[in-house]
Amino acid sequence: MKRDVRQHIIITASTLFYRNGYNSTGINEIISESGIAKATLYNHFKSKEDICLAYLRYKHSKFSYDIKEFCLSKTKGQDQVLAVFDFLGLFFKEKDFNGCWCIKTVSEIPKENERIRNEIQTQKNQLIDFITDLIGDNLDLSKIETETLAKQIYLLYESAVAESHLHQDQWPIDQAKGICEKII
Repeated sequence: MKRDVRQHIIITASTLFYRNGYNSTGINEIISESGIAKATLYNHFKSKEDICLAYLRYKHSKFSYDIKEFCLSKTKGQDQVLAVFDFLGLFFKEKDFNGCWCIKTVSEIPKENERIRNEIQTQKNQLIDFITDLIGDNLDLSKIETETLAKQIYLLYESAVAESHLHQDQWPIDQAKGICEKII
């Protein structure tokens, strides 16, 4: 039961942080939307920062699982690598698409907040690692070429996320995929 309450708080806070932003979402709003008492929230989390870390981990866990399953379901070879952009296209089409939760959050925290910044860097490095593994399993490249290409695809992916959110259009995703096709 305690685990269920904690998860309910994380899911509620995740919806609010992603939709409204970290700074615009207050503890009282999380409590109200969760339908819990303030003491219950503080039994599970010591601070808003701790809730934010749980939010980032929750979003990342779901994202990591979903993108891996999606990409690996495609035909082996170039299609699995390009599938990161097809996955992004589906993510963009979701009704609540609001860009990258990590970039939104890091833009709202003070530079000195190392806990949240480190969590976001770790998650972004895990995305690079996933892309590196996709390339390594599907393209015949050297280790250095694989690592370089993974970082290039990561940058294309991240810019496509940001620009599709900004323009509220899929063209940045399509263009990023087209560039990726040329470089692989």
